[in-house]
Amino acid sequence: MKAQIKSVDGKVAGEIELPAVFSETYRPDLIKNAVLAIQSTRYQPHGTNPYAGIRTSARSWGSGRGEAKVPRIANGSRAARVPQAVGGRAAHPPKVEKILVRKMNKKEMRKAIRSAVAATTMEELVLARGHKFEGTLPFVFEDNFETLTQTKEIVAALKANGLYADVERSSVSRKIRAGRGKLRGRRYKSRKSILIVTAEKPLRAAANLAGVDVVSIYDLNAEHLAPGTQAGRLTIWTVSAINRMEEVQ
Repeated sequence: MKAQIKSVDGKVAGEIELPAVFSETYRPDLIKNAVLAIQSTRYQPHGTNPYAGIRTSARSWGSGRGEAKVPRIANGSRAARVPQAVGGRAAHPPKVEKILVRKMNKKEMRKAIRSAVAATTMEELVLARGHKFEGTLPFVFEDNFETLTQTKEIVAALKANGLYADVERSSVSRKIRAGRGKLRGRRYKSRKSILIVTAEKPLRAAANLAGVDVVSIYDLNAEHLAPGTQAGRLTIWTVSAINRMEEVQ
């Protein structure tokens, strides 16, 4: 499988033979499990105080009063402490010791990443995610793309190669989140746009573009390639990143 090498000015600079990973079988089930496993590592444990609902003066009256033997507040008759009583403790409250992290076999995780890489070359999957682009997949750029240091240079390169429309799509999609999340540091939502994969350091000049993520080939994971478990993200690879893919996989 071959791909054209694009220059920053939109011209074709040659061809490159893609590694076998780009021809991997598409496995949406593995990709979904891999992304969920990565997301589970960010869950924050939460639970009630172990003594919640127990620190009370409630004692049972015992038998002989014609009343249920539930614990009752001292100097009163209101039941407490037991889960079945109104005002009692929670029966099975959340506990901080609950295991939240989902594990996945290493071979399955590698297979999922390879499958997600192959999905970036499938036009029907990329279009299904709503991405906008001109040209053929995959997009492979010359290595001098990694040397760009200004955002306006990145924008010019994306416009020259028919990719900037996807950044604009992400920019106009920004909206206020529905629900309590807007009060908790995640007020706005926007669509994901291009993923830029480089060989060494992430391309910092592109990090401020709306919806764009930058990552080194050594840090690439399934969530980068399939945000929200949906594979087929519009991805830009550099030649050096392609050449180093085999040693990473």
